[in-house]
Amino acid sequence: MKNILTLALIFSLIIQVIAQPKPIKLWADVPGMKSMPSKLYIYPAPKDNNTGIAVVVCPGGSYGHTMGIATEGFEVAEWLNSMGINAFVLKYRVGSQLYHHPAMIQDAQYAIHYVRQHAAEYGIDPAKVGTMGFSAGGHLVTMTGAFHNINYIQDLGVTDNIPLKPAFVVPVYPVVSMQDSIAHQRSRRNLLTRHYNAGQRDRFSMELSIPKDMPPVFLVTAIDDPVVMYQNSVGLDKALTKAGIKHRFMLYKTGGHGYGLSEAKAPEAGQWKYEFIKWVKTIIN
Repeated sequence: MKNILTLALIFSLIIQVIAQPKPIKLWADVPGMKSMPSKLYIYPAPKDNNTGIAVVVCPGGSYGHTMGIATEGFEVAEWLNSMGINAFVLKYRVGSQLYHHPAMIQDAQYAIHYVRQHAAEYGIDPAKVGTMGFSAGGHLVTMTGAFHNINYIQDLGVTDNIPLKPAFVVPVYPVVSMQDSIAHQRSRRNLLTRHYNAGQRDRFSMELSIPKDMPPVFLVTAIDDPVVMYQNSVGLDKALTKAGIKHRFMLYKTGGHGYGLSEAKAPEAGQWKYEFIKWVKTIIN
């Protein structure tokens, strides 16, 4: 019976992946980067319900894989579409492919660049492009906000003046800190390798790296998260408050980790998506 259930789950995931739009190769038009495996799955909003908002969605996976892309990518994109929001699911480079920093933030920044470059094609307002990420993807999207003034793609040949700062950032049950006391160690190892130094540890602890011009943040986690300690998000909330950044912190008692949008898996924390929709309308004019 266990084997049958496992096969059924695998088959279901295969069907989900097959049903998705054919991805583009993110770096296909950048000389010297064409062989990169990074992909972008494009979900335009329905034309009769297009708000002009777009979200680059980054699934989790401890910076080592993106196997959660079905629940933390495709399902999220489809739901955002139902809300009139354009979605772009990013399959970024990861540690299992032997990529480490800065590969991940390069992919995220170029995804933002791509969306703004093609905004007219999809009916998107370039000023309304945000980022949303889950677990390690939550750390990645926090970097897109905190490090927007550092152009990680310029040296790769992307030299135009398209802004890289997202309009808003949505980290969901995110990895935040690289500090020993609360770090998600697999994510730290995949991002920084085993040979990081104290400066890197602090620089990529996002609670220590929030600038005064950080975009608005919608932060979500649950106290009973067994994978990434909820104190990660508490530390980020404190840092955002100290820096005077407009944000909302949804701290739920229950939800665990990896629930994406699912109210079946997380009856309480799964409500975050409705709060997000209300919130984003208050910060997007």
